[in-house]
Amino acid sequence: MSEASLIASRVDEQAEIMRRIEEDIIFGRLAPGSRLVEDTLMARYEASRHYVRQALVQLERTGIVRREKNVGATVRSYSPEEVRQIYEVREMLTRQAALKIPLPAPKALVEQLRAIQADYARHAETGDLRGMHETNDAFHLVLFSGCGNPYLVQTLQDYMGLTLPMRAKNLADRDGLTLSLRQHEIMIELLQGTDSWALAQLCVDHMQYSKADYLERAAKGALCANASHGIAD
Repeated sequence: MSEASLIASRVDEQAEIMRRIEEDIIFGRLAPGSRLVEDTLMARYEASRHYVRQALVQLERTGIVRREKNVGATVRSYSPEEVRQIYEVREMLTRQAALKIPLPAPKALVEQLRAIQADYARHAETGDLRGMHETNDAFHLVLFSGCGNPYLVQTLQDYMGLTLPMRAKNLADRDGLTLSLRQHEIMIELLQGTDSWALAQLCVDHMQYSKADYLERAAKGALCANASHGIAD
């Protein structure tokens, strides 16, 4: 194997470890607040310490892992107020990006979204969680690329990353997945019309299911914790 091939193989292996840890976090296999011990992760993913450590560094940058001195790495957990604040910013960015997409949208953009949507539906049919997660994100990034402002799209992508633990879990939920698929189809239809405000509102509404679900689960978790400690309302 050439040196270039060896380097490429190492990059691919490291990226795969990061994807596997990310997947276990966003689909709830590693719960919020869980410690991410390097030795445990090395055994879990049959990976070297270097690859695990680099993966944790990258995931810290996306916001779903927190690394603290004397504590180590943990799965990032969010308070209800943090969730509301993050979504508030994401909703503003989403609305602005959608309003900047010229309608009717270019045919090439619509066709690209249809192709991604077809892949998304196929992954949904087979229950491929990673495939659903990746094509769902691809759909939104391609959609928002139509706004013509790469800095706005990059900022949106950053906030999509922050909300991963809150939203991706719903792809494993049949009602959430069905709603996501249907709303994508309507977005494609609206792109071919002239109502920018309807498109923008749907894009904002699209993220409310996962936000509400996460806040509901957080509230139930708090109630259970209070009950276990004998705390009255």
